[in-house]
Amino acid sequence: MQTDYFKDKKITVMRIGLLGRGVGDVKYMAENGATIKVVDSAPADVMQPSVDELAGYSNVTFKFGPYDFDDFKDADFVWVGAGTPLDEPVLEKCREENIRLVQSAALFAEISKIPIIGVTGTRGKSTVTMMIHHVLSVVTGEEILLGGNIRGVSNLQLLPKVHEDSLCVMELDSWQLQGWGWSEMSPQVAVFTNFMEDHLNYYKNDMDTYFADKANIFKYQEESGIFVTTPEVFERAKNLPRVTLGQEVVLVDGSELSEDMLLSMPGAHNRINAALATKALMAVGLEEEEIFAALATFPGVEGRLQLVKTVDNVRIYNDNNATTPQATVAALEALDLGNKNIILIAGGADKGNGGEELVLSINEHCKQVILLPGSGTDKIRPKLPEAISVANLKESVEEARLLAENGDIILFSPAFSSFSQWNNEYERNDEFLGLVKYV
Repeated sequence: MQTDYFKDKKITVMRIGLLGRGVGDVKYMAENGATIKVVDSAPADVMQPSVDELAGYSNVTFKFGPYDFDDFKDADFVWVGAGTPLDEPVLEKCREENIRLVQSAALFAEISKIPIIGVTGTRGKSTVTMMIHHVLSVVTGEEILLGGNIRGVSNLQLLPKVHEDSLCVMELDSWQLQGWGWSEMSPQVAVFTNFMEDHLNYYKNDMDTYFADKANIFKYQEESGIFVTTPEVFERAKNLPRVTLGQEVVLVDGSELSEDMLLSMPGAHNRINAALATKALMAVGLEEEEIFAALATFPGVEGRLQLVKTVDNVRIYNDNNATTPQATVAALEALDLGNKNIILIAGGADKGNGGEELVLSINEHCKQVILLPGSGTDKIRPKLPEAISVANLKESVEEARLLAENGDIILFSPAFSSFSQWNNEYERNDEFLGLVKYV
């Protein structure tokens, strides 16, 4: 797909990040004629990798430190990175001055104009996204675009792959959905897996504000749109002020899947995920029989109850992306068959989530728990007197391997965010996989 959308535009990029997605977007916009000013409140030395990636672009400049409206006032639009505070003063000023704010996933949808299956939810959105993408790829044999919250994937760099019959599947977190709200758009097919406590530090313990961002996935759907969700989410959705649910609503409770349907990923929650994916796939014309056949070959998702290795009949699972206590509880319930043979590695930075349910689940399902440092860990440690505390991930893996006996499970499922020791959850994931390689 060729576009002159960015030609001769002046763009301010705010919070470019270090994961590659923002850098990729900037490259695409710069290569297509935009003049770009990258601004970030982070220190210059922290952002140096992104600066280095863009060193060859003369039409891209950088400024680090406190935000100054002078860097925004002449922009044709402001590209806003994930996690920008809701009350950031410079963005409030942009709104007052009618300077357009955009985010990557919604901008891709606006420019490409292709059908999009969007997936959100507190838990399960990555798995459901990958299930949908896998089945579509297997059944159609076509290239199905994959974007949104996908590691290293720039949404705008997908534009050259767009053709008349393209379809895109997008994992959309609450931050990315802010951009859909700003643009007053929603995906044609919206999947909302569940809604639980998360990111309460960002949303200042306001679950309604958190849900409002998530709700952008269905809020602006046309009557031809399809909204796939659970009864619990729907109850909250239909009570939103100034929202009329005129689109088709499909409710899922997991009973849609036959008991003999095989999935590679364990747990009742993954059967719900598969049921949600099935209904979304049926919404775009696939038949149940071909969906189930393709789902049976779905290998799972890295960092989500991923069986990494079996050593001396000890299974090692990577559940790195379990960044809430509820996600770790689901993993424990999925893996424990009544043997209480799980050695859990958990811990990290608190996001404002409660940990009481996690403590109860650890006591019910775990043989031992090994705790990494962090503010979230500090909340639960006093309630787990038998827990082993370690200084880092390397020590946790070594300790777990010493404790593990024939038939045991080593489960890395942090329950908290990565920011106590890593820049992001991907770094933590890669370190764990690197350590396990040599076990």
